[in-house]
Amino acid sequence: MSATTREQLHQQIDSLPDHIIEQIAKFTLSITTQQKIAASEYTDWESTQWQEFSLTQLFREDDEIEYSLEDAEEIYQP
Repeated sequence: MSATTREQLHQQIDSLPDHIIEQIAKFTLSITTQQKIAASEYTDWESTQWQEFSLTQLFREDDEIEYSLEDAEEIYQP
């Protein structure tokens, strides 16, 4: 990623409301987790398996923010 892209991303994030920042943080955590897991025993997972994993993370019971199926469908558009 170039420095310009990183700077633009920082500027965009700085202007977003807190609830969007929280969603970005969760998405970033999901990607980071996926990369860590991909380096382990789950390297042979298909994209549908990753999608199912992501949805289970999205709808965790200990999650303070509530999401609906509509939210998930809006985020995931194949």
